Order: sequence, then structure tokens, then C-alpha cells
Amino acid sequence: MKLIILLFAIVLGFGATVKKSASDLKAINLKKELSEFKYYPNLLPEVSIIAPRF
Repeated sequence: MKLIILLFAIVLGFGATVKKSASDLKAINLKKELSEFKYYPNLLPEVSIIAPRF
């Protein structure tokens, strides 16, 4: 019985570690993707207002 509880605890610990690693990996990928846009020029369109003033 003790062996089953020990194995269950090890499996839960491993699952928590994998979940944390996946979360960290998502955060790193998001940070990397955002840092790639740092070197792009401004891609927003330029708006010119040409209406006459009253």
C-alpha cells in the first residue's frame, strides 16, 4: 500500500513539473515573438486629414 501511495505521489509531482515547464515555455515563446517585432518599422498606415477647417 505504501508503494502505491509513493508511486502516486511521484506521478503527481512529475505531472506538476511538466505543467510548469509547459507554462514557462509558452511565456518564453510569447516573449520571443514580441521581441522580434522590435526591429520592424511602424506598420500602421499614415492618416492625412484633408478636410477644410471652419
